[in-house]
Amino acid sequence: MILGNICTRSCGFCAVQTGRPDAVDEFEPGKVAHSVKTMGVKHAVITSVDRDDLKDGGSGIWVQTVKAIRHQSPGTTMETLIPDFAGNWENLQNIIDVAPDIVSHNLETVRRLTKEVRIQAKYDRSLEVLFRLKKGGMKTKSGVMLGLGETHDEIIETMEDLRSVDVDILTLGQYLQPTAKHLPIHEFVTPERFQEYKDLGLKMGFKYVESGPLVRSSYRAEKHIF
Repeated sequence: MILGNICTRSCGFCAVQTGRPDAVDEFEPGKVAHSVKTMGVKHAVITSVDRDDLKDGGSGIWVQTVKAIRHQSPGTTMETLIPDFAGNWENLQNIIDVAPDIVSHNLETVRRLTKEVRIQAKYDRSLEVLFRLKKGGMKTKSGVMLGLGETHDEIIETMEDLRSVDVDILTLGQYLQPTAKHLPIHEFVTPERFQEYKDLGLKMGFKYVESGPLVRSSYRAEKHIF
């Protein structure tokens, strides 16, 4: 995770600290690249906190990090799990221009629950992020948590919405409550239902669907390179 460990947003599912972030570490891209090289990482998944406090939303550090990894470890493939950059499309274009192998942006939940689960985010804005990424030639990926109170029909609608913007890869996993202060679990979804959603997603046209109680957005990420 880059751009610090303090997020400017306060999503109801996330245990990352919310507040005023520290100043950007301009040397972070090189440090991350050095770590990737030292550990011999073949496929790196990079994510970040939201940095709504920055004019570029942190996209500059994102770009420098991708470039630094390519320079120090040219054999490493990359997935970048990015924020929505508050709908600033110039900042999103910075990511498209540097062209990671896969660009992921998680929808996280169904439309009805978005205001509660992702307080400062917008469902349609996230779909537009994914649309613009695909239009820019990116291989795209998104993740959804189940068990927050969504219905079966809402899950199907969400999957259809993601296919409508031609998302390539979908992950579906069980929401687990980080602390008592976070959103409660409404349901533990069975492995059988997760399998049903996987089968349906593949029929819809997703190239890969990872679906199961313990699946997270980076689950088997190295297998999604195509």
